[in-house]
Amino acid sequence: MIDDDGYCEHCGHAQPRERDHMEHETPGVAAVSDRGLRHHRNEDAFAVSTTTQPDGGTAVLAVVCDGVSSAARSDEASTAASAGALASLEAALAAGTPPREATHRAILDAARAVDALASSGHRAREHRHHQQENAPACTIVSAVITGELLTVGWVGDSRAYWVPDDRATQPARLTEDDSWAAQMVAAGLLSEAEAYADERAHAITGWLGADAYEVEPHTAAFQPDRPGVVIVCTDGLWNYAETAERMAAVVPSDARERPLETARRLVGYALDGGGTTT
Repeated sequence: MIDDDGYCEHCGHAQPRERDHMEHETPGVAAVSDRGLRHHRNEDAFAVSTTTQPDGGTAVLAVVCDGVSSAARSDEASTAASAGALASLEAALAAGTPPREATHRAILDAARAVDALASSGHRAREHRHHQQENAPACTIVSAVITGELLTVGWVGDSRAYWVPDDRATQPARLTEDDSWAAQMVAAGLLSEAEAYADERAHAITGWLGADAYEVEPHTAAFQPDRPGVVIVCTDGLWNYAETAERMAAVVPSDARERPLETARRLVGYALDGGGTTT
């Protein structure tokens, strides 16, 4: 007999769950997520797809969400946000909405989906009734490729990177974290090295959830001038390849031709590095 938390009532060991390791591939995009070595459940979620635009062009979509570990039901939050954002993007792009506007709208729709969890009446599985619970919460990052245009959106510290096929050219990080360290650097109070050496460095200042401040989606659009790949990930990966140069070094040279194998290798790299949820 397996209890509601996924543990065997006879031996007491956690049992494998479908969400412990997830993979999906569709033309132009692939995703892999793994529970990692430090958490008892996978708090990350992804949603990827392709959709047709009114002009007949194809849009490639990817959404990645990272559940906030200190919040209740963070796994549900990341699932609701990724699914809600993808559905919103698909509908908006199919209706001809410009990608940047569609991305902004999708993040707000994802936020509403997470907000709804706080009043759903679902009992948190891992907290006693007398304990204070934070509302379900997560971060979000998305990428939309339409023709030669790359559009990204985010709230929190999940990231998007651009890695050109030609590794002699410069890769780029496309997002800026909503985090304590980023705020200190932006305000000129600390150098980047000082800020990220502080124990508060990765404390997020923006997230999706009922107890979040007003959600302010960040969006940006780029037109890469050469072939390459977009890496969309949580800190479960970028903790081990933080700079754009380091990320480019660990992305296989044939990543554009083998997206699923690339995603698997990046998850393996994170697990070898320490194994938080990826």
